[in-house]
Amino acid sequence: MSFIRNVVIENAPYYVDQKEAVRVVRNLFGGHYEDIERLLRVFGNGQIEGRYFAAPPEWFEKEHGLEEKNQRYVEEAVRMGSRAVSRCLEESGVQKDEIDAFIFVSSSGMSTPTIDARIMNELRLPPHIKRIPLWGLGCAGGASGISRAHDYCRAYPDAKVLVLCIELCSLTFQRSDTSKSNLIGTSLFADGAACALVTGERAQISGAGFFIKETQSTLMQDSEDVMGWDVKDQGLHVVFSRDIPKIIEKWLKPNVDLFLEKIGKTSSDIIHFVAHPGGKKVLAAYEKSLGISNEKTDISRNVLANYGNMSSPTVLYVLKEFIEQQPNRGEEGLLTALGPGFSSEMLWLEWGEVGQ
Repeated sequence: MSFIRNVVIENAPYYVDQKEAVRVVRNLFGGHYEDIERLLRVFGNGQIEGRYFAAPPEWFEKEHGLEEKNQRYVEEAVRMGSRAVSRCLEESGVQKDEIDAFIFVSSSGMSTPTIDARIMNELRLPPHIKRIPLWGLGCAGGASGISRAHDYCRAYPDAKVLVLCIELCSLTFQRSDTSKSNLIGTSLFADGAACALVTGERAQISGAGFFIKETQSTLMQDSEDVMGWDVKDQGLHVVFSRDIPKIIEKWLKPNVDLFLEKIGKTSSDIIHFVAHPGGKKVLAAYEKSLGISNEKTDISRNVLANYGNMSSPTVLYVLKEFIEQQPNRGEEGLLTALGPGFSSEMLWLEWGEVGQ
């Protein structure tokens, strides 16, 4: 079994109240819609109170090309990522030269060499760390990154693996795109970073955290148009199907049931529900399809309210809250996230201690 020792978060530099976001969008899009006030209700209905962005609100009122947006992505991702990695190592009591692999997850910007290489140079991490950059997993990326770290630690039980998720979704904002998908994305998406330390069962480390007991990855066939990006001359344009909540209700439960049956569990065994909060309707779809109570999604809902949907790091923000609650030894839970593909990533977790 691998072990999630620690999770740290790193917020983007600019906090924007949801009311301020409404003001900006009204100024930009008001002339394109006769019913703009009705459409702007989505900002209030989403139950998001505020979010963190990589640029100040006035930056979004001007047109920016793909080159300028992406340059800001690289600079902020390196800055935020370096801080997150440094704090994760420090809080975990792990030295740089103890890290064996570095999994970097992102879908909202482009960089070659990838951001992990730039962070390794910034922090002077050892040159022989195995780099595993993952791109295009979207909202499922945080759970997928932890799952791939688990796979690595099963192969190398002595390993200590960093999983860094960074998304600067706000920088993909398309000022000239008046589609409702862009408006909805603007009401929902935000920026953030999170870094986790995952270790193998023979790694020399102590403390409390979640053991990863099992994982499952699932791809829905022929569902590329449900969620993702359209890459155009101006940059990344959001693809966001209005049918996502219905898809979750219909497709998720059989997928979860298959996973639980494989590991000899039932939904009643889910004490902690560590869910990526894709949005208010997504959380409601989770509750309806899995038959779980509102209380089990409280932490996910609070993360959504305070940070918005940051894509891949968001589920790690939720996981951090569960870790800080210090569950009782042996308590179990399901970590789950959905993303482009359309895809699902699930992990079965159990709280415990190592090296005690």
